Amino acid sequence: MGNQITIGQYLPGDSPIHRLDPRVKLLLVLIFMFTAFLVDTFQGYGLYMLLILFVTWQAQVPLDRLWKGLKPIFFILVFTFLINVAFTPGKIIWSWWIFSVSDEGLIRAAFIAIRLILLVLGTSLLTLTTSPLELTDGIAWLLKPLDFTGFPSHVIAMMISIALRFIPTLFDETTKIMKAQKARGADFESGNILERAKAMIPLFVPLFLNAINRADELGVAMEARCYTGSNKRTRLNPLKLTRRDGIVFCVCVVIFILISIFF
Repeated sequence: MGNQITIGQYLPGDSPIHRLDPRVKLLLVLIFMFTAFLVDTFQGYGLYMLLILFVTWQAQVPLDRLWKGLKPIFFILVFTFLINVAFTPGKIIWSWWIFSVSDEGLIRAAFIAIRLILLVLGTSLLTLTTSPLELTDGIAWLLKPLDFTGFPSHVIAMMISIALRFIPTLFDETTKIMKAQKARGADFESGNILERAKAMIPLFVPLFLNAINRADELGVAMEARCYTGSNKRTRLNPLKLTRRDGIVFCVCVVIFILISIFF
C-alpha cells in the first residue's frame, strides 16, 4: 500500500522540474490550488490536466506512479461525488424515494472530483520532485515572515516535512500489520461497514506504537547530529534563485491567471 501513496515520496532525478528552486515549486503549487477553485468549466480543467501531463513528462515521472497515488482517495472521490449529486438542487433528471439527481448536482459533483484529483496530482508532483531537505528549506522560507511575531517557522517547516515523509511509512506499517493479523485469523473484509470498522480497531494500537517508536528514534538521531531547532544553523547547499526559476514562475502564474479568468 505504501507504494500507492505518492504524497510524501521522493523520486530522485535530474529533470528540469527537479532542478527548479523548491520555493518556486511551493509557490506555484499554492497558486495552482487556489486558481483551480476559480475555474468552473470543463475546458479549464482540461487545460489544467494537460498542464499536469506536461509537467509529469518534463519531470520524467511515470504516469502509473501518479495513477497509483489516486487509488487511496478513490473512496473519498466517490463519497464526495455522491453527496454533491444527491443534495445539490437543480433540474431533477432522476429521483427515487427521498433521493434525487439534478443536472446541476452532476456538474457540481464532477467539478469537486476533478478539483480533488488536481490537488492530489499537484501535491504528488511537488513531493516526487523535491528532496526532503529542499522541501524543508522551502517551507521555512515561506514561513519566515512570521518570525517577527516569534513564530518558530523553521521548527514548523521541519515538522511538516517529516510528517509528509512519514505518510508512506505509516501505510507500509499498516500493510505489514494487516498481513500479520490476517495470518493469525483476523478478518477485515467480511461483514457490514460497522463490523469492518470494529475489525480495524486492533490495527491502531500497534500502528501508533510503531509511529511513536519511529518518532523517538528520529528525535534521538537528530539530537545525535546536533540539531537544536535553531534558525541560525548553516546549510551545505543554500537555496539560490536563478533566472530560469524567475522565468518559469512568471510564465506559470500568467497561465494560471489566464485559465482562471477565461474559463
